Amino acid sequence: CPKPAWGGKGFGLIGRSWAMLFASGGFKVKLYDIEQQQITNALETIRKEMKWLEQSGSLKGSLSAEQQLSLISGCGNLAEAVEGTMHIQECVPENLELKKKIFAQLDRIVDDRVILSSSSSCLLPSKLFVGLAHVKQCIVAHPVNPPYYVPLVELVPHPETAPATMDRTHALMRKIGQTPVRVLREIEGFVLNRLQYAIISEAWRLVEEGIVSANDLDLVMSDGLGMRYAFIGPLETMHLNAEGMVSYCDRYCEGIKHVLKTFGPIPEFSRTTVEKVNQDMCMKVPDDPGHLDARRQWRDDCLMRLAQLKRQVQPQ
Repeated sequence: CPKPAWGGKGFGLIGRSWAMLFASGGFKVKLYDIEQQQITNALETIRKEMKWLEQSGSLKGSLSAEQQLSLISGCGNLAEAVEGTMHIQECVPENLELKKKIFAQLDRIVDDRVILSSSSSCLLPSKLFVGLAHVKQCIVAHPVNPPYYVPLVELVPHPETAPATMDRTHALMRKIGQTPVRVLREIEGFVLNRLQYAIISEAWRLVEEGIVSANDLDLVMSDGLGMRYAFIGPLETMHLNAEGMVSYCDRYCEGIKHVLKTFGPIPEFSRTTVEKVNQDMCMKVPDDPGHLDARRQWRDDCLMRLAQLKRQVQPQ
């Protein structure tokens, strides 16, 4: 089977998740890093995670954990890692110069068929891939943390990205069980973070201005908006909350515009408010490593169960 090579320095959650997802689709995966110990640690962690997923009935794909693990190997030589590959997924830290250096190295050794993909969450493709000879093969495939449980992947093209690059990446993401969305042109923050930052901005203002407590603000999302947004988006919510979209806009758009005009400026995230919100959050989850890790594990378990439920209730 074809083998996507997946590379990056410091195999964190995103990189390990990509490796596991590609293997779940039956693809051979090569992990590349300049430090052999990073590769060794990543392989050990992936083995533990896959075994746990299999035991809990949450392993993706039709292959067993051992079969998937047999598809993943490490390589300390970049040229060897990318030889014969169809897709390269970069996962180095969110540093423009570091990423540009990696892609410049790849640009010199790849052929005209491989896709060069970045996991960047906010760096624009026009800055990431500037000056590359293989720019038509370049794309950003931004996953959502944690990628193994949250399937969305934003596909963001460079202005010169070939349509075939977008199509092939979209098909690959579908093959490994992810949900790709096509961002038609690059924009700061892509789509997911623009929506996320809009929510964070208004949430911060509401807490800072004493409208609602930090904990109650989170409940508005987790026990309110978030419950329906886990299954339908804001536009379909509008469509269903009246007799279709036209009906909704006729009824509610003037009220929406009235409220929007009361929104304040971009928050400054003042130290005073940061410390106040942090104090409220620490009452629920103390910010020491043990408590944070335990809460993250609980979050991931919830996301795993939600993903299973979403698969069961998909409309026919």
